[in-house]
Amino acid sequence: MASVQDIRRRIKSVKSIQQITKAMKMVAAARLRRAQERANASRPYTEKIMEILGSVAAGSGDVSHPLLAVREVQRIGFVVLGADKGLAGAYTANLIREVLPHVQGKDNLELIAVGRKINDYFRRRNYKIGQQFSGFSEKPSFQHAAALASEVAKAYTSCQYDEVYLAYTKFHSPIHHEPTVIKLLPIENTSTEDTKVAGEYIFEPSAEEVLNLLLPKYLETVIFGALVQAAASELGARMAAMGSATDNAQELISKLVLNYNKVRQANITREITEIVGGAEALK
Repeated sequence: MASVQDIRRRIKSVKSIQQITKAMKMVAAARLRRAQERANASRPYTEKIMEILGSVAAGSGDVSHPLLAVREVQRIGFVVLGADKGLAGAYTANLIREVLPHVQGKDNLELIAVGRKINDYFRRRNYKIGQQFSGFSEKPSFQHAAALASEVAKAYTSCQYDEVYLAYTKFHSPIHHEPTVIKLLPIENTSTEDTKVAGEYIFEPSAEEVLNLLLPKYLETVIFGALVQAAASELGARMAAMGSATDNAQELISKLVLNYNKVRQANITREITEIVGGAEALK
């Protein structure tokens, strides 16, 4: 049985850990509020631009653009938006579980890893990683999305990839996140009946100029929307995980205190018994 001193040291250690997890929960909750606002604000715009650009691309007629080129699929690019840090529960594991069926056993596939955890996982398993980005998973900016979109567009237009997919975690609420995979390039017509316009499109000044302006913006917007969704999901997962860790620490402290009192009472009882036994022996 552990001694009183050992239990006391254990209680002190668990209390220190509890203070850390409680602080991390509070930090994640403070950051989550802003990240959630950004995710909710970006979602309607991202969904609408995907619908509109898909419809415009379908209605552009014979006008060609490198980002609209449909080729025989020989090389695939897979962009995975993950976390830079751990202590976020099953956030990274759930995303990897969603991605693995799409990438396993494909020799013609190359990953673009965003986040240290994603890069470390797939690099250790000898997956081919073309590029790696990190350092902004919790606080992505539009500049990060623009840089990532530029690299994706450059790789697609240079025929390095014939298809590009994007994997990220869609944010619904602080405790509900959904790993998602979407096709990023070539742009497909995802418009619904409500967004379709009868007849042909009239481009002003020209279809080439309109597409040259809109298609790069489309990539940047979709990637930025996915980044802010992933950031909110990561912070929500971390807040929930640290909250659970804090509660578990409190439960463990209660059990250790109870055990400490039992051991202490047993020691006191033994000492009293020894004193009484010694006194009786002296009579």
